Amino acid sequence: MDFSLTTEHEQLRQKMMEFAHEKLSVNSIDRQFERDNWQRCADEGVQGMPLPSLYSNDEAKDILTSVIAMEGLGYGCVDNGLLFALNAHIWTVQMPLLEHGNTQLKDRYLKKMANGELIAAQAMTEPDAGSDVFSLKTQAIRHSEGYVITGSKCMISLAPIADVFLVFATTNPDAGRWGVSAFYVDADTAGLTISTPTKKMGLDTVPMASLRFNECWVPESSRLGPEGAGVGIATSALEYERCCIMAGQVGRMQQQLEQSVEYARTRRQSGQTIGKFQSVSNRIADMKLRLELSRLMLYKTAWIKQQGGSAVMECAMLKLHLSEMFLASGMDAMRVHGGYGYLSETGIEKDVRDAMGGVLYGGTSDIQRNIIAGMLGL
Repeated sequence: MDFSLTTEHEQLRQKMMEFAHEKLSVNSIDRQFERDNWQRCADEGVQGMPLPSLYSNDEAKDILTSVIAMEGLGYGCVDNGLLFALNAHIWTVQMPLLEHGNTQLKDRYLKKMANGELIAAQAMTEPDAGSDVFSLKTQAIRHSEGYVITGSKCMISLAPIADVFLVFATTNPDAGRWGVSAFYVDADTAGLTISTPTKKMGLDTVPMASLRFNECWVPESSRLGPEGAGVGIATSALEYERCCIMAGQVGRMQQQLEQSVEYARTRRQSGQTIGKFQSVSNRIADMKLRLELSRLMLYKTAWIKQQGGSAVMECAMLKLHLSEMFLASGMDAMRVHGGYGYLSETGIEKDVRDAMGGVLYGGTSDIQRNIIAGMLGL
């Protein structure tokens, strides 16, 4: 067993750290989505990482290499929202298209997604289909060599700025979850209405909105895979999402740890540095433990995916562990910094607000526990 990274992996992680620090720095703690930063990432090859050179400017990177690059981005970029947006775009919309799309559909979208021209969002969640993702009310009925989509979606990340959506809708209600199909729908399609952005607790730079489909016609060529393939496509996308979407948070946890260690070494109270107080040093030791375990789980899960093995349980365990540990470390970083950690100007409390989303999106922590328990035969 070899737990060391290759020289190429180390160099890539360092390159992404430096790129994020130099090019993705922000002037304020909370802000709106910046298309310029999205384009900078595309120019650096971030969105195209897992895509073959036919659709990007470089050879495809395997999933382990991709998560290592995302870890570097997370270390150098304080904008957790941008990291979330990039990973959602890559793993929940691009990868399903790469793996299940026909040549026509790939040629239509993939290169533009990789070069930053298009922003893509997945539209699965509905008012009555959250954790039970396949209880979809949105329907796609065959009509005139295409489909008429009617229904609604809610809490769709990137919706206000997305150029195209991967929409899941029921094409055969009698077949239950096996009657779900997937479609790529352009944001300017007649009959598609996007609501005003929804306010939320954190991840401020990822705008969220609802979608309304009012007899929205799409051609048959916009369907991803055959009819009824939606469950398989969504399951595969969820596995990628749970494996990769929080890779940047491992880098962010490293940054939190270093920041807390530096503060504990220099902040003095009662005649000594606060790092000498056991309650503070123990908290920082816990942050280190969470970081190392999270990194090991991330690399192992990505390696399993890279080998082509089933990683349903591993992805669920990783998503559960990493999301909860990022939240816990954010809380500890804030406690180490005391009142200063509570001030928005320091940026420390923002990690806590952003981390709360991680225990909800991509399947809540309780859903991940259910998956793990189910695969253990319970």
